[in-house]
Amino acid sequence: MQTEEFIREQLDFLYGDQSDRVWLELNHLINDFSSRNPLLSKNAFKMDESDAILITYGDQFQDNNQRNLRSLFDFLNEYLAEELNWVHILPFYPYSSDDGFSVIDYRQVNPEIGSWEDIDLLAGKYHLMFDAVVNHISRKSDWFQAFQRDESPYKDYFRVVEPNTDLSSVFRPRALPLLTPVQTIAGEKLVWTTFSDDQIDLDYSNPQVLLEVIHLLLFYAEKGARLIRLDAIGYVWKEAGTSSLNLPEAHSVVKIIRGVLNLASPQVGIITETNVPHEENIKYFGISSNAQEDEEKPINGDEAQLVYQFSLAPLILHTFNTADVSSLSNWAETLSVPFQNTAFFNFIASHDGIGVMPAKGLLTEEEVDGLIEKTILHGGEASYKTNSDGSKSVYELNITLYDALNNPSNVNPDQDVNRFLASQAIMLSLAGVPGIYVHSLFGSRNCLSCVEETGRARSINREKFFLDNLRSQLNDPENIHSKVLAGYKNLLKIRKSHPAFHPGAPQSILKITDQIFSLLRSDLDHREKIICLVNVSPEIQEIEIDLLSLGISHEEPAVDLITDKSLIPQNGLVNIELSGYQVMWLQTSV
Repeated sequence: MQTEEFIREQLDFLYGDQSDRVWLELNHLINDFSSRNPLLSKNAFKMDESDAILITYGDQFQDNNQRNLRSLFDFLNEYLAEELNWVHILPFYPYSSDDGFSVIDYRQVNPEIGSWEDIDLLAGKYHLMFDAVVNHISRKSDWFQAFQRDESPYKDYFRVVEPNTDLSSVFRPRALPLLTPVQTIAGEKLVWTTFSDDQIDLDYSNPQVLLEVIHLLLFYAEKGARLIRLDAIGYVWKEAGTSSLNLPEAHSVVKIIRGVLNLASPQVGIITETNVPHEENIKYFGISSNAQEDEEKPINGDEAQLVYQFSLAPLILHTFNTADVSSLSNWAETLSVPFQNTAFFNFIASHDGIGVMPAKGLLTEEEVDGLIEKTILHGGEASYKTNSDGSKSVYELNITLYDALNNPSNVNPDQDVNRFLASQAIMLSLAGVPGIYVHSLFGSRNCLSCVEETGRARSINREKFFLDNLRSQLNDPENIHSKVLAGYKNLLKIRKSHPAFHPGAPQSILKITDQIFSLLRSDLDHREKIICLVNVSPEIQEIEIDLLSLGISHEEPAVDLITDKSLIPQNGLVNIELSGYQVMWLQTSV
């Protein structure tokens, strides 16, 4: 199926007899963009082992002498220029709440942190991921202000619900009202607000909204975006009597966006952010499209190139809490992507909390309760959602990853650093593209003063740095944050040099012992094999690996890429001793 035909099929599904008109306007947007940006259609989106993505706020690094985005550029060049080539700048637009996720103006850079000139500077050296926060917009935006004045076209841009509509089936990610009454010239209206009363949901059943958003995404491509993160994309289509989450129509919206970018700017990829159980999450690759059975469809799928791997974080926490890799290994053994040139976005920390919903079906209720208890014990908090029956349950854990893994009240610096880096090594070993939250680079502790200042639990993991103060810590080799950064940089430097860590390279889970997470990575050309071993316990672990059974030469030494130590096989067997929380990446001959 040709891309144009594919897009029109999705438009028919969403808009029926309006679809022809919508296609004409959409096609005009595509042609206009292509005529202005002929070079953006030259290359297809691809990633390899050299790619790792830093997740950071635009004002993460502060210096009174310059704009924050310039300070970010300086920090990257000073500390990470050789290790990282991608930066996800969290929403850098003017906003009214939620640390950027209630956008006032999608097309402007927040003047408090910088300008488009600063974004251009970053894009000249790093690949950039932009946020598209297009499920909702700030009530202070021009769009919503025009809605309140009952002005066209914005009077039809937002989801208005009639009083007494039964919305009991709608999934609620927050313990807040779903509907918010607002005053307009045409009278009081109830608008849909999935996340807060300052974040008003757009109405995609109006095709003009979809056209407006696609116009915006093409603008982001012009401004240097190489990846576009579709924030909260699973919520974009609302329907009374349903969960209004991950509906087929939401998938169609993603398919249309993907099709448009394929035509206008194929070097730009999309990544879907859907904090839901694993089986629902992976559908955003386009699994339900039967692309594998239809040779005319793109070999790399018809939805997202990257999908957030939300289940990894709670599984990692459980693994280290119990010193048992069984649940993690059993889950990882099932992982695969349905198309070439698609990959999981592996992350275990972010600006949000650690979601527990993605652990559903992977951990028992008792095991999830154990994560919650440990979070509270380590100084964190739990945030709640409202269930359809009116009850509340934990939605996410609010704590820095370092403190989730290490008790702030019982500090053991060397062991804590090794334990934390072991968790990161698992993420870096797995097939996919690693996403590294900026606080993980340093092993940040809980920012309790940040929570006190904002009154929001998520602020515990969103502390900002004064660049000079941070430098003094990172330049001290005895400082814990310096030790974490040095260890992290070493892992990244090794990883990017080995094709076995290509996002799409094969992996096999090796169930050697419950205390060691172990897997075999092989490059796409089957010339390199790396055995990844991570001890998740504080005790020494002794194991034996049969190289012959893994199709690995037993005549050459296996070399640990981290310590550069050689291990000599005996009769095809290699004996290994791992100290507490030690990581080994054993390069072997095929």
